[in-house]
Amino acid sequence: MRSADSRGADADAEKSWVAGSSVAAALVLTATKITVGLATGSIGILSEAAHSGLDLVAAAVTFWAVRASARPADRNHPYGHGKIENFSALFETGLLLGTCVWIAYEATKRLAFGQGPVKVTAWSFGVMVLSIVVDVSRSRALLRAARKHRSQALEADGLHFSTDVWSSSVVIVGLAGVWLAERLSLPWLIRADAVAALGVAAITVLVSLRLGRKAVDDLLDAAPDGLLERVTHAAAVRNVVKVSQVRVRRSGPATFADVVLEVERGLTIDRAHEIAHTAEDAVRLAIARIDVVVHAEPASADVEAAPPTRRWPSPGP
Repeated sequence: MRSADSRGADADAEKSWVAGSSVAAALVLTATKITVGLATGSIGILSEAAHSGLDLVAAAVTFWAVRASARPADRNHPYGHGKIENFSALFETGLLLGTCVWIAYEATKRLAFGQGPVKVTAWSFGVMVLSIVVDVSRSRALLRAARKHRSQALEADGLHFSTDVWSSSVVIVGLAGVWLAERLSLPWLIRADAVAALGVAAITVLVSLRLGRKAVDDLLDAAPDGLLERVTHAAAVRNVVKVSQVRVRRSGPATFADVVLEVERGLTIDRAHEIAHTAEDAVRLAIARIDVVVHAEPASADVEAAPPTRRWPSPGP
């Protein structure tokens, strides 16, 4: 069986590779969209170019974050460097919101005061279709790695790319409106390109707020839904009268838990330590990548006198 250190090194290498490939993808998409957007005058494509440009910055930050967060704990950071990933996700949220402000401003200006001519060509549609194909591929790879390694930085980057799928689709609709306006003599459809840009901004705001809330929760050590219950359930092994306290926190992909157990009175210190170690093993078995510390103390007389509502058997023989 491979050691935990070896598995951790493989996980860090995979996260770095996925993040690095996203940097390359964002670079190609940004350059292509800027070229086509300037050539056609489409605010929708240019807004997508700005979006992809910030995605490039976000992908670069993610690449740095997953590498920096993999550094082991040290004297000044006893819980490790995992929260760098949470800061990375919060930074990406700020970038997305900044993009939204610029896109909304430009689109509103064009709707209110008119816009220059938009030249719709095969390249206009081609670059957006290419963007969707690349974004779908990268978002799937990033979100798959994020779930596998519980990486908030990769999750944030994956959501960036998945958002681009929807925003690129909105831009295609806008370009189609401009194309139809020229052929059907319907001038009001010309505004579809600017409306599409507003759609990009609206989608991005929603995803940004979701990302930001999750990042802030982790930075403030908010307990993820259901985690307290899972730790409590796993720690209630044989001879435990009560799981009296559970505290959990997340730092990047790692989880830390402090548990206080009340055990039957009259047990020897050695036996109480055995129960604590059994509870630690049970929690590690139930929850991946968790650093758990269990303290056992004798149950108070009134707690021991009351029949436990439920006892959980020790895992294994």
